[in-house]
Amino acid sequence: MELVFLILLVVIMVTALGSGFPVAFALPGSAIITIGLAAGTGYLFAGDASAYFAQGGPIQWLSAGVTNFRGVYWEVERDTLIAIPLFVFMGIMLQRSKIAEDLLVTMAQLFGPVPGGLGISVVFVGALLAATTGIVGATVVAMGLISLPAMLRSNYSKSLATGTIAASGTLGQIIPPSIVLIILADQLTSAVDQAGTARKALYKAATGEFSMPSEFAVVSTSAGDMFLGAFIPGILLVILYMVYIQAIALFRPKLAPAVPFDGALDRKFLGRVLLVLVPPLALIFVVLGSIIMGVATVNQAGAIGAAGAMMMAGYRLREGHRRQYVPAIMAIVSMVAILVITSYFDTNIKNIKTTDDVVGVVLAVIAVGVLIAALIWSGWRTYKIENTLTGVMVETAKTTSLVFIILLGAAMLTAAFRGFGGEDLVREFLTGLPGGFWAQFAIVMAVIFVLGFFLDFIEIAVVVVPIVAPILLMDPSANVTAVWLGVMIGLNIQTSFLTPPFGFALFYLRGVAPAIVRTVEMYKGVIAFICLQLVALFIVAMYPPLVNYLPSRVSLTADTAPPPINPRLQYCIEQITFADLATQGDALRAEISRTSALDYSYLPSKLRKAAEGSFKDAGSVFAMRDMVLKTEADLDAITDAYRPLHREVRSIEKKIRKIEADLKQLGIDTSRLETADQITKDLNDAETSRLIIEREQLVKALPANWKSENAKFVKLQKLNDKARKDYRSAMDGGYQPIIELLGTIQGTADLARLKGSVEGLAEVVSSQPPEDAADRISDVSKELGDIEGTSSIKSGLTKVRRAASGRTPDPEKAMVELEKTITLLDKELVWRQKAVSGLLPQLTVYEAAIRETIGLRQLSKLPQQQALKVASCNASHRDISLHF
Repeated sequence: MELVFLILLVVIMVTALGSGFPVAFALPGSAIITIGLAAGTGYLFAGDASAYFAQGGPIQWLSAGVTNFRGVYWEVERDTLIAIPLFVFMGIMLQRSKIAEDLLVTMAQLFGPVPGGLGISVVFVGALLAATTGIVGATVVAMGLISLPAMLRSNYSKSLATGTIAASGTLGQIIPPSIVLIILADQLTSAVDQAGTARKALYKAATGEFSMPSEFAVVSTSAGDMFLGAFIPGILLVILYMVYIQAIALFRPKLAPAVPFDGALDRKFLGRVLLVLVPPLALIFVVLGSIIMGVATVNQAGAIGAAGAMMMAGYRLREGHRRQYVPAIMAIVSMVAILVITSYFDTNIKNIKTTDDVVGVVLAVIAVGVLIAALIWSGWRTYKIENTLTGVMVETAKTTSLVFIILLGAAMLTAAFRGFGGEDLVREFLTGLPGGFWAQFAIVMAVIFVLGFFLDFIEIAVVVVPIVAPILLMDPSANVTAVWLGVMIGLNIQTSFLTPPFGFALFYLRGVAPAIVRTVEMYKGVIAFICLQLVALFIVAMYPPLVNYLPSRVSLTADTAPPPINPRLQYCIEQITFADLATQGDALRAEISRTSALDYSYLPSKLRKAAEGSFKDAGSVFAMRDMVLKTEADLDAITDAYRPLHREVRSIEKKIRKIEADLKQLGIDTSRLETADQITKDLNDAETSRLIIEREQLVKALPANWKSENAKFVKLQKLNDKARKDYRSAMDGGYQPIIELLGTIQGTADLARLKGSVEGLAEVVSSQPPEDAADRISDVSKELGDIEGTSSIKSGLTKVRRAASGRTPDPEKAMVELEKTITLLDKELVWRQKAVSGLLPQLTVYEAAIRETIGLRQLSKLPQQQALKVASCNASHRDISLHF
């Protein structure tokens, strides 16, 4: 019966959407109706409202709905969706301020004289508007009203003209900032959690181990990562469009002729081009640049974009009037002043200590005040002129409300789909396909492409993605990142705006196109661009670094970058250090030999042994690397033959686990049956017998050589894992003691300066009250704490303080302990001062030589060059299925 209600759920939803019923009500409405019918039927015929649910029941579905409602509106951690109204406001404000019209006219004049230039200018402006407004309808309408008549007058092919405008208008769905990418990031966040849980369960079932190494975890994403990941594919799409138009102009010039510019290409024209082009480019740089450089989060960048859009609208709406640019100039000057002030002063009010700090804070307050005044002035202009601000706020509220209501409705629909076992059916279908991940991925992409003919991007993103994304992300054979999957789905969803008969971009363009342009010609025009989108989709699928590199690079070069010892980075760090050790091996061995030959006999025993051990570990790194490479080569030698066997066995074991789960559920169902229901009990017993026989057949189908081949592979895998652990341990042991020794020796001058303070404690102990003496001793102890290797001296001072300020103060005992501490300090200074001249110069050279190879894992952050190498390595997907 679950299947019946699942089909009913889909039928009601499709019928509601097909009849034009609002999406915001069709999604939750179909879920509510089907859940109600299933619960009522179960209560009437089975005495249990949950009888016809595959998972949970109506109460669990209601709880899921409440949880999703809280997740969208109340959870502080889930703040991704805050960016939606900010970017919507930004886009609508720029559209209302006629920035699109200015760009289209000016760029058409600039590129028009080149064959195909008018079409290229439309694509260029479409990309700019995508990166500033991201509003498809507004962009297509603006270009349709301004560029389409000009293209038709210039004898452009109607199909090429309409196809170019429609396709360029949809770039806002993939070029950041994009609402689609924000919604996808939000949906993929929960999908990653589900996929991670499923992958852990798979690892436990395959290996018997409860804890899965974190390096095998599913890579999550965020709105910022989605923006970064979609940037290069978006540019790729723009280039493909331009190349196609240029090729048409070269090979069939009558379809895209050159359009001569009637005016003069003089300084005045250049000034107009700069005035029209620079502000949007500056806004793009500030919004996307702040995200890419890690200066701002997506939400903060959205706020910056909204403020910048209002500033641009403020001077554009005041065109031709006095003081048109005054607010914008005030804002620019104040922002430059803020940058300069923060570069030269500490503007943190809590850190005010000097007059200069006060001056810096006062100047910063003045600059911020001027910026606020400029924003208020621009906002007042947009409010008073043509009631622009009110209109923008209303449209922003409408669009944002629509998105949020659809998100909630989709969550209710998805919960109902899972409740009736729909997700399990989809999973079984996809994972049962021959061809593994890529067959599953191709089917999902094809379904999304077909759905694009009928559904809007929001419906696809919030209904389909939560169902299929966990299945695709958990597959360890492909091990794809969530950002790559999101961008691939985003590129595919983009076609939903172009695909006939329900492509929204076509509807928008049809509404403003002259009657001379037939709808069929518009359909013909977009076919080539749909094909180009599919080409871009194929390129990105075949070369994942186009998506993954930029997010990985920004993550590893940011101030908050993970340390090199992070388990997720180890594979790539090892690949890099292997290569560096091979090329720098002789020089590193020479440095190790030269430095280890120094005289360390006068060092304290602990430091001397640690230094000697570090040189031993550093020298063994090369042998450890060779062992890793040898065990890896042995593993690779049998992998090709073992992989098909592994895949076959894991497939059989998966079927066995499914049968065992069905047997368990049948047992539960049978135990709940009433005594009189003998027919159902007999049916369950027959099904149980069938499943047991099927399980036995599957067990017999396991290859006879599986245990021996698996044991051989696991043995080699463990040897390789042990070799890698030994290699990492040798690297750490070869660098960490040297850093500690260097830090200790480099603190010699500071320790010498504190000697007087320690000796001065004698007078403090003998002449001051116990409480004052204790405070002074604590102050000196804290100063010693900043110097490395002074723990024994600090311990001595602790004994002095206890004797001087205990329940029964004993000044004489305190003086004895102080004398011991001073003696210890003198001995410490003797060997340290000798090490400053005898060891420090060569140790400094040695540390610099091994820092980015042997010492790489112990650094707090990857050096720039190494970070770029690791980012490039991490950008590719790595098959980890043989660990499962």
